[in-house]
Amino acid sequence: MARTTPVKRALRSLTWLLVIVAALAALNGYAAIFDKGSWAPKLALDLEGGTEIILSPQVAAGHAAPTAQQLDQAVAIIRQRIDASGVSEAEINTQGSQNVVVSIPGIPDQATIDRIESSAKLEFRPVLQSDAAPVSSVGGKSATPTPSPSDFSTLPATPSTKPTNASDEAYVTPRLAAEFAAFNCDQVDSVGANVADPKKPLITCDDSSTYKYILGPVEVAGETISDATNGLVSNSQGISTGQWAVNIVFNSKGTKEFADVTRRLNALTGVQNQFAIVLDGRIISAPTTNAVITDGKPQITGSFTQASSKTLADQLKFGALPIGFKVQSNDTITASLGSTQLQSGLLAGLIGLILVVLYSVLQYRSLASVTIASLVVAAALTYLIVLVLSWHEGFRLSLAGVAGLIVAIGITADSFIVYFERIRDELRDGRGLESAVGAGWKRAIRTIIASDSVNFLAAATLFVVAVGNVKGFALTLGLTTIVDLVVVSLFTHPMLQLIARNPFFSEGHRFSGLDPKALGAIYRGRATFREPVGVSANKRAAVSREAQKRQTIAERKAAEAAGESTSRSKGKDS
Repeated sequence: MARTTPVKRALRSLTWLLVIVAALAALNGYAAIFDKGSWAPKLALDLEGGTEIILSPQVAAGHAAPTAQQLDQAVAIIRQRIDASGVSEAEINTQGSQNVVVSIPGIPDQATIDRIESSAKLEFRPVLQSDAAPVSSVGGKSATPTPSPSDFSTLPATPSTKPTNASDEAYVTPRLAAEFAAFNCDQVDSVGANVADPKKPLITCDDSSTYKYILGPVEVAGETISDATNGLVSNSQGISTGQWAVNIVFNSKGTKEFADVTRRLNALTGVQNQFAIVLDGRIISAPTTNAVITDGKPQITGSFTQASSKTLADQLKFGALPIGFKVQSNDTITASLGSTQLQSGLLAGLIGLILVVLYSVLQYRSLASVTIASLVVAAALTYLIVLVLSWHEGFRLSLAGVAGLIVAIGITADSFIVYFERIRDELRDGRGLESAVGAGWKRAIRTIIASDSVNFLAAATLFVVAVGNVKGFALTLGLTTIVDLVVVSLFTHPMLQLIARNPFFSEGHRFSGLDPKALGAIYRGRATFREPVGVSANKRAAVSREAQKRQTIAERKAAEAAGESTSRSKGKDS
């Protein structure tokens, strides 16, 4: 079998790089033509502006104001819900000790706004009465709380007998029954349903305002849900039925509470066999109970589509806020930094790029052309990846992200410098250029991988622990670190393998940047050096000093031992 030559390996690497670039360009081209893609990256809140929604907490009468811990928990959950919708670079903060401010770049779609404005307390309540037929069933789920006060003061409001459990119809007093009969679903949002007393029954409607319900007290809190996902239902043979369902996982507390509820509801009939999942004062689902669920993993089935099942799963997973909120304001905001700051950031990056190019030209002469070409390839590859992320993942470029891209110039240039210096070391050792490129690459790639691994680890850690714009910086830093490895492996090294066969470089032209005479002493190993010929005494002295600097500790000791041995020999001779 014929041995693969360095030139063939170089051409193969360059072909793979071309395939990657073409694939990214084609993918983004498809997105730009047939989807919502673009040939310009989406900008974040600080560069483009967006929408600001202020949420104010609601508490029941006589209850204390929300604590700072509750607000912080609410901020974390709202952030999860927004992230789940594919929106990046959103800012969610507390305002003073009361409000939560949500700032989203650009113009969010209605689904994202609904996710934010419906981010309230999630509860599970049994159904006592309803004018609706059940539309789903369990293996898991329920709906939304909302009270409806009216003036029925002459009617009894206290149960005639003490209710024995949350499904006991003794909760339906004459006053509550009259209020239910007079209740209009248009009242749900105005009566403060999302701050209803969890220990009392509740009158509310479903989220389409079609049916109304009387619900018993809260039996399972939404905070006990540890996970919720959507998926297709499988039969006993493991074959998909094509029906979408929502799968819930409770924590240990929720598992016990839900087992107790389903054990009771499963023995009941009619609407009392149902339980309601209540979010923001409205029932989002009221399934029937088909079995006793003791493992804490109920499944809700019904007339779900893939989209509706995912929406319900997200509401269950991220909707369990410790307090309820109402939208205080919804306004459009301008960019906090804008185009001027973006231009300043890009100018800083351009200055840094020019300085790197100047250094490369001064230090590496014509070899700097490889540096410049590699930077161009890295920039093109990074830009295409950012475009794809903007389209597919909703990534938005903030000023912090731009800073991450600017830092990448130094990271990429550092890899080139490490590689070029390793090649020069091999030339000093007396190797030819082709051999020096191969040997230098083996030494350089280990250093480059170690350096980039540290950078990527730092970026990944920052991405995990940070929020907001800092995440954007971490993402672009990690992305460009990976691009650096790709470019140096699939472009820089192959280009050097090709130019190593060019006489201008292989013969060490003085403007090539690889002239052995200009590189100083030619290192021979084991503390010995071969000095270049045809140079002045001053140059030879400078070369000797450079050679001594390059000695390892072991080589220095060997040289000292050799010197002592020579001195003893001369002493004996004398």
